Amino acid sequence: MSEPTPNSTLRAVRMGLLMSQDEFARALREAGQRAGVPNDANKRLVQRWESGSTAGPRPLYARALEAVTGLPIESLGFAVPVPEARVSDDGHGGHDLAHGPRGVPVPLGDRAAPATRMGTYSGVWRSRYEYYSSGREGEFTGVHYVVVLQHGNRLTVRSIPASADSELTMDLTVDGNVVTGTWVEQTGQAGYYRGARYHGAIQMLAEPTGRRIVGKWVGFGKEMDVNTGPWELVFQDASTNKATLAKYSKPVE
Repeated sequence: MSEPTPNSTLRAVRMGLLMSQDEFARALREAGQRAGVPNDANKRLVQRWESGSTAGPRPLYARALEAVTGLPIESLGFAVPVPEARVSDDGHGGHDLAHGPRGVPVPLGDRAAPATRMGTYSGVWRSRYEYYSSGREGEFTGVHYVVVLQHGNRLTVRSIPASADSELTMDLTVDGNVVTGTWVEQTGQAGYYRGARYHGAIQMLAEPTGRRIVGKWVGFGKEMDVNTGPWELVFQDASTNKATLAKYSKPVE
């Protein structure tokens, strides 16, 4: 008997929200209360989803998942599609979808699970992240135009000169719509950080369109404290020739 496939996408989303499984379950319950559709989400349920032993959520949980994560249920990595939202006679909106014999998901009529597809990410993207500066006591953003080159499931990301006063590089791996990796930024000598070099990790999700990737970064500050914040990449142009790169070799608007 084969083992169910873990839902690494949902786990990555939860971790990107900096929530434990208990905290995630509590957020789902609170979302249900706000929507007027209470649910009984708990840590064990989140564990079943993430392990793949429960292949899909009931509709009332699907609505809560969308509210908490800000993502459509189709982007959360479940092995089978969620049935149309409906409420059963007991008010619980149907049943969670469990794996049957040999780890095969229980079928839902004639509906098939969407195939996982890796998009083509090569091109020019706009990179934008947010961070808190303790020295300046405020929130700031870092924005670059970057060129993304794809080699199989690996992405190399390099900032385009003149798009910002710092140099940014990222090395990423794509698994379905989950994008993970590391980042390094070399700040400009003339800027506030005077040529300091920062680095860290990043966890992101590619939207179904393949034209926007969003997530969070984590890294160390000057006092070796752990910092984090949102990061997004937005597609601009599929070309990576010299003329296109020259076009984007300017400060981001």
